[in-house]
Amino acid sequence: MKIRFWGVRGSIPCPGPNTVKYGGNTVCIELRIKETDRLIIIDAGSGIRELGNFMLGHDLPKGPINTEIYLTHTHWDHIMGFPFFTPIYIPKTKLKIYGPVSYEQDTLEKIVGGQLTYRYFPVREAELGAEIKYIQLKEGSFDLGDGITLTTKYLNHPILCLGYRFEYRGKVFCTSYDTEPFQNLFSTDPKDPSYDEAIAEEGDMVAKEQNKIAEDFFAGADLLIYDTQYTQEEYESSKLGWGHSSFEYAIAAANRAGVKSMAFFHHEPMRTDEQMDELAKLFCEPDKFGPTKIFFAREGMEIEL
Repeated sequence: MKIRFWGVRGSIPCPGPNTVKYGGNTVCIELRIKETDRLIIIDAGSGIRELGNFMLGHDLPKGPINTEIYLTHTHWDHIMGFPFFTPIYIPKTKLKIYGPVSYEQDTLEKIVGGQLTYRYFPVREAELGAEIKYIQLKEGSFDLGDGITLTTKYLNHPILCLGYRFEYRGKVFCTSYDTEPFQNLFSTDPKDPSYDEAIAEEGDMVAKEQNKIAEDFFAGADLLIYDTQYTQEEYESSKLGWGHSSFEYAIAAANRAGVKSMAFFHHEPMRTDEQMDELAKLFCEPDKFGPTKIFFAREGMEIEL
């Protein structure tokens, strides 16, 4: 498996002189199986535009493009690049789009393809050249063919969001974003009028159980891509419930789960290259926090498993 990062930011694209090193596009990951040149795309943030342009030179000369996109969820920073993904305008392109749906009665097609209406965009979905199929995903295990197994896991985010675990020839590649640690939602302060000791204890137990299940999902991964938008101080001060994790929590979870290497991902859009370099010095020193190898994902970075 070869993994390439085409977009690594969260929330909103942030191009400019302060984000050149790590990149300013929102999330998009290329997973390619070298033996069959099969391409799997994870998320369609603004980074998918450059991936699409690359595919025109690399994939299209070999024949019509036939690929699949796995969306972790449908927040806009994860789907906003779709209208600019050039292969959807090319006849004979075949594209399957997988993802979770949880918002009222809207289908995946309405949420993603609905960007291509005159209200938002000068081209309508009906005018596209590609053959596109939308498939709703839930938790489970799936045989993707070519020896690839996919396991999906619901994460902790304000909208239904899936983590993906791809396994191929003994190697494991996992995504765990957008997510934050499960918390006890009940009061644990005995002075609070709503405090109930039994309920507080049960809330703690459930949160610990769910966090353990999440760690079991990416246990032993050769590469884990993890949501680390905040420092622990930032998270605790004002970001609880926003659906994103801290560097410190991710490091501890990865080490507990025996993860071999972990990429910090979904970078805070306000974070400059200089600030991220400083965070890399703090968190990415080998063996400082445990055996898991830790690094910041950057646009254009390639990793082979």
